[in-house]
Amino acid sequence: MDLMKLGSQLLQSKLGGGADSGAISSILGNLMSDSGGGAGLAGMVSAMQEKGLGSVAESWLGDGDNGEISADQVREVVGSEKISQMASQLNTDEGSLLDGLKDALPQIIDKSSQGGSLLDNAGGLLGMAKKLF
Repeated sequence: MDLMKLGSQLLQSKLGGGADSGAISSILGNLMSDSGGGAGLAGMVSAMQEKGLGSVAESWLGDGDNGEISADQVREVVGSEKISQMASQLNTDEGSLLDGLKDALPQIIDKSSQGGSLLDNAGGLLGMAKKLF
């Protein structure tokens, strides 16, 4: 399963066909990885837990139905400044971006996990370290 492709398709469908797919992929790549100072998916799950959204995060990680997250909660987890920058990069308004992310993020994290384990399946540093020992 190509998570980048899945996320890009979901977000592009929310933003409309005119959205730049390369920019969408770049933005999602920054959210999904630890590069560029981003927290990656594990950091996003951690931020959700810190913001009182632990049960929502657990539903995304688990094998059952995904809990819902609001656009305001996505803004709180990702950060207002980062949302503003991403909307500017995509040449869209923040509301449309948040609406797309609130639908895309649960599916991306869900597909990156199995049985509640994110790092092993997403190829995170912990998963790589475990393979060495």
